[in-house]
Amino acid sequence: MTAPPCSLEVSLGLWQDRPPAEVLETAALADALGFRAIWIGEMATWDAFALGAHVGAALRHSNLVLGPFAVAVRDPMMIAMGAASVAALTGRTVGVALGTSSTVVVERWHGRDRVRSATALAESAQAVRALLDGSRADLDGAVVRSSGYRLRLPAPRSELAIAAFGEHAIRAAARHGDRVVLNLVDVDTVALLVEQVRAAAAEAGRPCPRVAVWVTAAVDHGPAAVEQLRRGVVGYLAAPGYSTMFTRAGFGELVAFAQTGPHPGALLARVPAELSRAVGLVGDAAHVEARIRAYLAAGADDVVIVPAATDEDPAGAHTLAVTAEIGKVLPG
Repeated sequence: MTAPPCSLEVSLGLWQDRPPAEVLETAALADALGFRAIWIGEMATWDAFALGAHVGAALRHSNLVLGPFAVAVRDPMMIAMGAASVAALTGRTVGVALGTSSTVVVERWHGRDRVRSATALAESAQAVRALLDGSRADLDGAVVRSSGYRLRLPAPRSELAIAAFGEHAIRAAARHGDRVVLNLVDVDTVALLVEQVRAAAAEAGRPCPRVAVWVTAAVDHGPAAVEQLRRGVVGYLAAPGYSTMFTRAGFGELVAFAQTGPHPGALLARVPAELSRAVGLVGDAAHVEARIRAYLAAGADDVVIVPAATDEDPAGAHTLAVTAEIGKVLPG
């Protein structure tokens, strides 16, 4: 499917403080409102392929993007076979996203090795791309190996998105991805990273991939949404790249405290509401529209809404309704 000049999409929040099945309602609302695609990630709650098959069977307007999948946890054959399965069962266009995930997810939860994660990302992208296109992936890489397998289901020929932040991941995304995914970043950082993506793509002799920005959102929010979004940033404050971004945005003292390794509760107690606003769409409709336009002006092609879901706004229904209306007046 040819993407419009810019688009709004939705990622299911998978909030840990909400009933897991609430995302089914969020997906149905996003589809009914006409968002171009629904992203289904994978971390601690749902298997993305299982949820994608269930959600996708009911969709009428939106397509699916599954992932980002941690390349140290899921191998190329698993990813390609899963995407082809969801596409065949639902009849929807299914995109695939890859990423390196975090040390907690990869090493502690799954007991896998996360070393050379940028190499694994680039090699996985090559193998997954070949498999999704219906070819065999004959790759004997430094980290990833795959040979002899070809999909038995129809090849979904999925768009391949790669989550990137650091230099090596951006280079991999520019060389192998159809889209680059930037998560939880402020407008200034989007501008910086877009320039890096363009330079890496030019160096590789490829057209610049589209850039999609995942942005948490709460329109006309109440206190519960503020708390949910505050909790959502705790794990990023000391992470490489993110710590630099938050420091540049004026939260250096908080970052320094995070880097001492405090208890998560103690760190959360110091996170101001303003930090969530710096990397999200939080406010009334006019403010949210201005922020979306700022992300697009910084070089983003697509803005992926991650709606807060609370008792004040179950399933993010109000946030989705308002942002869908904003999408109607955006360029393109």
